[in-house]
This record gives sequence, structure tokens and C-alpha cells, in this order.
Amino acid sequence: MGYARVSSASQNLDGQDDALRAVGCEKVFADTASGTLTQRPELAACLGYLRAGDTLVVWRLDRLGRSLRHLVETVNGLAERGVAFRSLHEGIDTTTSTGRLIFHIFAALAEFERELIAERSAVGRQAARARGRKGGRPAKLSPDQVALARARYGAKDVSVAEIARALGVGRGTVYRALDAGP
Repeated sequence: MGYARVSSASQNLDGQDDALRAVGCEKVFADTASGTLTQRPELAACLGYLRAGDTLVVWRLDRLGRSLRHLVETVNGLAERGVAFRSLHEGIDTTTSTGRLIFHIFAALAEFERELIAERSAVGRQAARARGRKGGRPAKLSPDQVALARARYGAKDVSVAEIARALGVGRGTVYRALDAGP
């Protein structure tokens, strides 16, 4: 089973199709879409068509995955279903021990990259907090609006729904403001 992809209609799938058929792919699914798109109809059809014992063949790794992480998740998902993976350009074939090793190295690099991103994000948040920045979404209600909502709710003269309507927010926002304390 083969999968090919080009990013735009001005590009041609012929080279990928020829290479996939030359290695024995009888059926080739092909998308014309950016690799960053999460919804690629032919990829979804291809993945749904594959059965245990099949091999998914791509011309290059970047034709299948939109990122290293996505690629690793896709190939690991195939492996769990008993489907092998082969990339012609990189010479990866998960039916061989060498191919599995190379792919596991890619997986380790993807995990390392995710951990680095998480560490940098944590350091950035910590630095922002040290400078007095809170982060997160801005509050929907100002302190004055919260005080007004508490006063009206405490006086029992209007319902939460009426307060929410008057402030232009949802009831949940009003309830959270009332529960947040002074």
C-alpha cells in the first residue's frame, strides 16, 4: 500500500507514484494538501484500508508526517495494528531490525524535542511570573463588575442569569466570579 502527497495542485504526483509502484505498491492513495493539515482524506482512507500484515510505503518521511512527533505517532499506531512501514528515500523499513532501530532513534529524538519544548516553556512562564505577569486568559469581568455581581446576588434581588445577561457573559462566568472570593 502506498501513500503520496504534494502540497499544492501545481505540483505533480507522478514521481512519487512511479517510485511506489516500482517497489510493488498496487494501490496508491494520494493527497494534494499541506503536510501541516490534520485532515487529509486520502491518508485517512489509506490508514483505514491497511490490515495486519500490510506495509505502508511512502516516498519520503515528510510525505506522511506533518512533524516528527506526528510521524512517530502514526507509525507506532500502525505497528500496534501489525502494519509495517517503509520510507524509500530514507531507507527505513520496520520489517527489519535496522529499520526499527532507525525509527526508534527518530522516536527518541521526537521525545527529546517535546521535553526541550516543555522545559523552555516552563522557564519562560517562571520568568514571566517573576516579572509580575500572570498568564492565562484575561478576566472577562473587571473587579468592579465582580463587586456589582456579588452585591446584586447577595441582595437576592436578581438571578445569576439576569446578572450574566446584564454583564454580557455566561452564567458560568458569574458563578466562577462569585465563588472566587474577595
